[in-house]
Amino acid sequence: MRLDFVSDIACPWCAIGLASLERALAALGDDAARIELHVQPFELNPDMEPGGVDADSYLKAKYEIGDEELAANRARLAQRGADVGFTFGTRSRVWNTFDAHRLLHWAAQQSQGAQKAVKRFLLAAYHRDGRDPSSRDVLLEAAAAAALDAEAAAAVIDDPARFAAEVRAAEAEWQQAGIRSVPALVIDGRYLVQGGQPPAVFERALRERLAAQDA
Repeated sequence: MRLDFVSDIACPWCAIGLASLERALAALGDDAARIELHVQPFELNPDMEPGGVDADSYLKAKYEIGDEELAANRARLAQRGADVGFTFGTRSRVWNTFDAHRLLHWAAQQSQGAQKAVKRFLLAAYHRDGRDPSSRDVLLEAAAAAALDAEAAAAVIDDPARFAAEVRAAEAEWQQAGIRSVPALVIDGRYLVQGGQPPAVFERALRERLAAQDA
């Protein structure tokens, strides 16, 4: 069974969703070996300027909310993250994530495990540690955390054309498929589970599809 997890590093619900999905996969036991997880690109802020912008100002303007609602949203995210073992810290800026998606595309060519390791590192670097996921240093650390070749990773990071067309094409493909918000879990290219759901919701959906395959 194929899972496509469409998401963005900049998306806090994507951090929750991936942690939740991985708990669901662990709960499947031996059946998890029948499942192939692919991380797919989506950009919440594709036109974000280099250097990023102040997170508070950006989020309040984007969602038309005030300080109290922003604080409440962050508290809710922190609790949902804690429920699935993900820790949120202070995120002072919002950054462009396109280079991160290019690195993730290359990592997937090495192995799905490497891609997931890069994704986990970048989500934690941004949402837990407040680091810039477009930074060369952070991207190199993500590659190292996935035990990827440092020289090959640097070659990807330093060439803005490497995998740019492939990432743009993948983003367009998912948008054309109707994905407008993330995270979005697509099962076997046909069944959609939207949002950062609790582990039990993901587990139930996966068990249902596995059972359908066995029927």
